[in-house]
Amino acid sequence: MSQAQRAEPRPGPEPGFLTGYRVLELGGQESLFAGKLLADLGATVIKVEPPDGDPARLLGPLAPGVAAPEASLLWQSLNTGKQGVTLDLGRRQGRELFLRLAVTADVVIEGPGPGGLAELGLGYETLCQARPELILVSITPFGDSGPYRDYAADDLVIWALSGLLYICGDPDRPPVRISLPQCWLHAGADAATGAALALFHRGRTGRGQRVVVSAMRSLERAAYSSRILWDAMGKVMRRQGGGLPIQPLGTTLPIVWPCADGHVVFYIFGGQMGMISNPALAAWMDEEGLAPEEMKSLDWPSLDLGRMPQEEADRRLVEPVAAFFARHTQAELWEQGVRRRVMVYPINDAAGVLADAHLAQRGFWVKMAHPAHAQELTLPGPFVRTEEGLCRVRGPAPTLGRHNGEVYAALGLDQAGLAAMGREGVI
Repeated sequence: MSQAQRAEPRPGPEPGFLTGYRVLELGGQESLFAGKLLADLGATVIKVEPPDGDPARLLGPLAPGVAAPEASLLWQSLNTGKQGVTLDLGRRQGRELFLRLAVTADVVIEGPGPGGLAELGLGYETLCQARPELILVSITPFGDSGPYRDYAADDLVIWALSGLLYICGDPDRPPVRISLPQCWLHAGADAATGAALALFHRGRTGRGQRVVVSAMRSLERAAYSSRILWDAMGKVMRRQGGGLPIQPLGTTLPIVWPCADGHVVFYIFGGQMGMISNPALAAWMDEEGLAPEEMKSLDWPSLDLGRMPQEEADRRLVEPVAAFFARHTQAELWEQGVRRRVMVYPINDAAGVLADAHLAQRGFWVKMAHPAHAQELTLPGPFVRTEEGLCRVRGPAPTLGRHNGEVYAALGLDQAGLAAMGREGVI
């Protein structure tokens, strides 16, 4: 293919890393994050939904007083900056219209399953016949090859099979997972990266390609430390919970500590690692009359916590430190800890993250009006900052079918044709 034939990004009104590229995003919650990241980078991302709405629009938490299909706050946060159209790919007219739309696109994102579009007669080969430079990104549970390729899976299944679930929670009970699905966020980030790299490759060669993401592989990388432990020492990492056992005696010291208004993280390091933080904490406790004599007299640099019996560790360290933390708030421990060089950190809940001064100073949170919500939404801002603002949140999530008129009109459909397709349930 000659240089003149290569597909190049089209000019757009807002500068961004990917301004001028067009992305079609299909699938439910599996593909939302990938599309959002590409939209933040400046690509024109068109979210293609069924006429009755993407099932992800029903995912909580839901904003009170807001009617479906616009109430999902998860939907609002993961669809910023996108355009939205409705299209029934189960109908012949819908598939024909999608193929016409794909001719105008640079990237198509599908998910889940390795053969979603292919089963509709819109697989990679068909799309490439219409648009040879097209990049198809497939987000799947397990990839498009291997014994699991046709298996369906939700977040919990992938958590379990990836090994990440095994190392989460307390050691005296079964594993636990956090409530918000994670595997599709990891897979979405990998999909967005794969799409950007494929666009770069296309810019050098003029060729499109298919990018296949395995959510299991994406989440498995989040548990990389357990792989390193096995490779280096032949040991299986186990759940540690809020404490960390230290060999050879297995003496366990807390990592998570209650404080006056929540919890903080603090680890009593032994030896050289604790020679600054531990004495600083003991001096701070002494100022408030809460440091026992045997704690003040400890030789911190030579302290071998792994050889201290549990009962002695509890009496000399754990109990006085716990009593001290219980007297102070997260903010007090954080602010004084920074000043005194004590490595103690608040464990933020959602409200704590929202109130974080550092995130506020960086302008991480953005206020955005949405036509279905009476008050502005506070949403996460761009994931990277540049002087030119090439990555930013570019608008609220689209209402259902918000851009049907302009997107389909650009394909040559007039108002009468659009109205007819609406009556027939195609859009």
